Formats: sequence, C-alpha cells, structure tokens
Amino acid sequence: MNKKVSIITVNYNGVTDTCEMIESLKQHENYPYELIVVDNGSASLNDYTLLKEKYPDAKVIRNDINLGFAEGNNIGVKQATGDYLFFLNNDTIITRPILEILVKRLDSDEKIGCVSPKTTFWPQNNKLQYAGATPMSYITLRNEFIGYSREDDGRFDVPQETAFANGAAMMIRTADTQKFGYMSEYYFLYYEELDWCTFMHKAGFSIWYEPQAIVGHKESASVGLQSPLQVYFHTRNRLIFAQRTLSDPFERKCSYLYQLFVALPKHFLTYLCQGKFKLILPLLKGGIDGISFIR
Repeated sequence: MNKKVSIITVNYNGVTDTCEMIESLKQHENYPYELIVVDNGSASLNDYTLLKEKYPDAKVIRNDINLGFAEGNNIGVKQATGDYLFFLNNDTIITRPILEILVKRLDSDEKIGCVSPKTTFWPQNNKLQYAGATPMSYITLRNEFIGYSREDDGRFDVPQETAFANGAAMMIRTADTQKFGYMSEYYFLYYEELDWCTFMHKAGFSIWYEPQAIVGHKESASVGLQSPLQVYFHTRNRLIFAQRTLSDPFERKCSYLYQLFVALPKHFLTYLCQGKFKLILPLLKGGIDGISFIR
C-alpha cells in the first residue's frame, strides 16, 4: 500500500499561479497526496474564497496577515496527515509525475533527510535553475545553485548528495521533524531552507538532489531588479544565519566582521553611486536589525 504525501504550498496574492500549479498536479501526478494551501494574508479574501470553492478536496487555510514563508509552511505542516511533506512553491509547474521518485530517493537511505528535484525555469524549461547547491562560505554567507542558467542537456542528470535543498521544492519525511524541527520562523523571507538544511546536517542527515523528478519554476532567467524588501531581508538574515548556524566562535566573528565592514559598506557605496537611493535605508535597517538579533 502506498504511503501518502502532504503537499504544502503558500499563496500570497498569487491565486492565478496557485491555480496553475494545482492544475498541473491534478493533470500529471498519480501518487497519493493531500494538498494543503495556506493563504498567507493575501490582500483580498477573494484568493482564499476562490481556492476554497474551486478545490474542495484541498485543505485551504487563511491567515489574516502575512506570517512569512517559514511560518506559513509550518502552519500547513500542523494540518498534514501524510508520511512525507513536500514543500512546493505556488509558482511552480510539473509536467510529469514526481512524487514517487522523490519518495523512493528518501526511502533509499534513512540518513537522507531532504530531497529536491531538478528545477528548471518556466516556461523556458530547457534552462536549469537548480541541480544541487554548493556549500556555504562561512565568511560571505553565500552559496550558488549548481547548473544555474545552463542548458538542461544531460550534464546534471546524476542523483547525488548536495549541500542544500531548493526551497521552491523539497521533500522530507514527516517523522524526521522530531529530529531536526520545523523551519525557523526568525527569517520571514530568505535563508529559511538554508538554515533548515544546516540543522538537518547537524542532526546527521544528508541532503540529496534528484534529477529524475523535474519541476518548472516561474522565476525570470534574467537578473531582476533589486527591491527594498530583498535588500532588507538578505542583509538582516545573513547576520541571523551566522548567529544560528556557525558554532565555531572564530568563524562566526569573521562572518559578522565581513558582513558589517565589507559587504554592507560595499553595497551602500554601490547603491549611492548608481542612484538607487531607495535601497539604502533597507540596507542600513537590515544591518541594524540583524545586529539586534545577535545575543
């Protein structure tokens, strides 16, 4: 008898994308699953109402305010009854079954704590977005997606252990949350899955990339314009990430010094010279709030 997967997705003012994602699941997925949609304080109740009425078999939950990516997903986890949890961004599309492939990868080794599928850009799905991830530099607190923006020509079709999962699509066993906990709700946006994967590693689990399962993700293949929201949370959350995950005092101190006296001034001067004045205040506030978290 097949086990069940709980698919958890968060909707925030994106009901069109969410419906397209759900329809792709209904059309292509045949593994037993339940769908949990958390409407994370969308500006209009219409998102929640439409999803509730259009998909009566789904569990649709409404938050009155936007609680952030991690807390939105964690609320979904508390409603899940599946043996596996599959966190799937609402702006993704599948064109073939993927759940059984991911379940089999997890079941192949009890020490695999999380698995992510190959992710391509959508609709230009011949271009890769994620084929695994590089380790994190403890100084810069940056890493990269392997294969990013390269052609999906078969070079990245070997399943393997990797440093980090892709937050847009990642599966874990429900029971394993007892060993490494839920996603941290400190971040609100960005760095949640990196933090979570770090704690999975600390608990003795590995992270895997599974190329036989493929998800399309509606992120522009070109570099988008930075927004105040992105700048604020990236600046703030790198400092929080250092505080929470770097256990070596020397590494943590090096990271703080780099972020505050190299990265932040560099970005400040860049925004100033480029006339991106609207990004300066979020940059400074992100630094201040990140420092305030350190304790």
